[in-house]
Amino acid sequence: MLPLENFFTHLKDFSHPELFENLAFPWEPLNDLETAIHTLIKTKAQDAKRVDTLAGATISHASDHKNARIGRGLFIGQWVEITQPILIEPLGILIGKGTVLEPSAIIKGPAIIGGNCEIRQGAYIRGNAIIGNHCVVGHATEIKNSILMGHTEAGHFNYIGDSILGTHVNMGAGSRLANFQFRSPEEKAENIIRENSVPITGEDWQTGMQKLGAILGDNVELGCNAVLSPGTLIGKDNWIYPNTTFPKGYYPPNSIVSPRDRKPKISGK
Repeated sequence: MLPLENFFTHLKDFSHPELFENLAFPWEPLNDLETAIHTLIKTKAQDAKRVDTLAGATISHASDHKNARIGRGLFIGQWVEITQPILIEPLGILIGKGTVLEPSAIIKGPAIIGGNCEIRQGAYIRGNAIIGNHCVVGHATEIKNSILMGHTEAGHFNYIGDSILGTHVNMGAGSRLANFQFRSPEEKAENIIRENSVPITGEDWQTGMQKLGAILGDNVELGCNAVLSPGTLIGKDNWIYPNTTFPKGYYPPNSIVSPRDRKPKISGK
């Protein structure tokens, strides 16, 4: 077991703290996030305006295309500011007041986006996503099956898959949370995807998930172009230096993680 206090000390400020009740490991809310989102929408959309579409946006349905894999999604065609909480019922997308959607962002449901967020140009929210209040999902950032708590920013060229980000987390430009382990040729041929395990204090713990990205605790600073391997757990108040690659495992709180020799070398002519 890993205490949640090692990761999140601001859960009371998160809009959906019930997702983290009675857990042994911090990744557990991801196991059935789609069902949890549908339940949350039923209980928390009572005061939201229910709409079939959103002015300035286009809803794409699978029936509009010959390729059913395209699925349903919301394509933002012009600048949109949400002036009251809305529920886009056909897609199962709940969006809070004050959130701004920029042109060319794509949102697939189910998804919950909090208030006063910025969903910027070119953002791609692929579904099964919970985004707390005052968050930024920026240009060319992709999110799927993940939770972002309040005041968290993924502003530039980020990938967040099957991951949980705490409060006041910042992802530097180009940083990525990988979620899919390498497979052997035999596993690919037989379409086998192994369950992801995480080494914690010398013991491998099975997660029950074929895909698992990272858990980033409160106040984690992730430097530009940092890459976290599938199954990386970063405790709260950690700094991850730019261009760092992390193997899977648990990293305790209150650390600064950097390459051994990070200083530029200057050689004479």
